[in-house]
Amino acid sequence: MSSNVKVRVNLLARDPENAKDIMEILNGQVLVGIMVKSFPSVQLAVEKVEEYQRAGIPVSVGLGAADPTQWKKVADVAKLTIPPHVNQVFPAAGYTIGLLEGEGATNTVVNAVITPSGTIGKVYVTTGPESQKYEEAISCEAAAALIADMGIPSVKFYPLNNRLDELAVMVKAAVEAGITIFEPTGGITVENMAETVRVCISNGAREVIPHIYTSIVDKATGLTKVEDVQALKISLAEWL
Repeated sequence: MSSNVKVRVNLLARDPENAKDIMEILNGQVLVGIMVKSFPSVQLAVEKVEEYQRAGIPVSVGLGAADPTQWKKVADVAKLTIPPHVNQVFPAAGYTIGLLEGEGATNTVVNAVITPSGTIGKVYVTTGPESQKYEEAISCEAAAALIADMGIPSVKFYPLNNRLDELAVMVKAAVEAGITIFEPTGGITVENMAETVRVCISNGAREVIPHIYTSIVDKATGLTKVEDVQALKISLAEWL
């Protein structure tokens, strides 16, 4: 792996055994997503996270398709499990950081979800349950400054859907604001993963956490396919 940049792939696993296979292939540069939306209660989500943690799996606590109604459950699960990574809507990211710091946790990477607007240089930060009703774009620079003001270390850019020109401008703005972790998400496949990561790194990101979920999951078994993970390893060999 390059000493200058870090890439960790955020993906799903059916169970801890599937996750261990994935980790081995990708040299441990993995975060395994557990979506709180899949659980009817905080406690059941906590139990699942703890099952993976006991197996030595680094967990990314997620919303579930960036569902903003899940923000409080994400924050509560994160507080009780102290995972290495948390996905959060923009309006609740600062709250989540505060909860974690109240538990003495300072090493968890919490991101803030922002959405590309379709216009290069403009994004939506209105990703909460109420604010999502308003599609009022602001500049990438303003969005990055707000995230920096909240003390959030990472930007989650969702849904990307191959908008690489928009991605490049947002990464550059984030880096200029001192935010060097970037998480492109949505529509990423084995085929376009390396190009997506390269855009982030070429615009200054020091750590990239691309999310690749259902496109590499076997629909019949629920397993993340090891052959696709092996293909990812080959495509990302420059950084793993």
